[in-house]
Amino acid sequence: MESAPSRTAMFAAVSRGLFRLETASPWVLDDVLALVLVGPVWQQLRDRFDPLFPDQVRREARASACTRSRYAEDRLAAGAFTQFVILGAGLDSFAWRRPDLLGSLTVFEVDHPASQAWKLERARELGLPLSASQVFVPVDFEAGPVRDGLGAAGFDWAQPTMFCWTGVAPYLTAQAIESTLHTIAAAAPGSEVVFSYLAEDAALDDAGTEYARIYPPIAASVGEPLQPGWPVSEIESLVSQCGLKVVDHHTRADLQQRYFADRTDGLRPSTFETLLTARVT
Repeated sequence: MESAPSRTAMFAAVSRGLFRLETASPWVLDDVLALVLVGPVWQQLRDRFDPLFPDQVRREARASACTRSRYAEDRLAAGAFTQFVILGAGLDSFAWRRPDLLGSLTVFEVDHPASQAWKLERARELGLPLSASQVFVPVDFEAGPVRDGLGAAGFDWAQPTMFCWTGVAPYLTAQAIESTLHTIAAAAPGSEVVFSYLAEDAALDDAGTEYARIYPPIAASVGEPLQPGWPVSEIESLVSQCGLKVVDHHTRADLQQRYFADRTDGLRPSTFETLLTARVT
């Protein structure tokens, strides 16, 4: 339904919240607000969908949902960015979790109008503070240019910007992905985008293959079908054609070494989604 918030955004938030509840610390991402933002329905979503996934598949998927956010926030903190654009923000809680970074940033949360309106209502119900540094930008990626929405919201194209675009591209057509990459390429030199895309079947291990069997019918059933996966060479070629330079293209081993190397429980992120970082040159 066009007037309903994204169910897959709720799924992602539930994954981030349950990762914290079910996994021993240290957590790759400590999202204390994820389940609070979803509200009591998170328990219904867990009880309905968790039994469909084998334990290891579910654990890896939740680890990935947290890893992609953590990695983007790490790159943000390490750079000299004055703007942070979260494309397909969903129930992301960055602006409330990271006040240490918010002071020097303007955060633009870009999302479907229905999902964004629902999130804002939840924030008001919970008494979460809103400030001039947190700007909400309603955009339908498939229907309207992201550039127009950002411009109307006061985005400064001359300022170095970090774009976080995770958990969104797998649901978008190639045309919508290309359009958004072109928009990002128009930002100031030195701007970056971290985005995740759906890997092609050949890149999946056994757990990733099982997730790819179970999850797409669930997403389709809530009206948010997944698009086909991408070979590495094709996604890198698209990024280059759009005027961006690939600066990091992470394997699961890269992320496991960075964020999970000291764990004793064998936890690692899924192969289902791949992270890529590109820069405006």
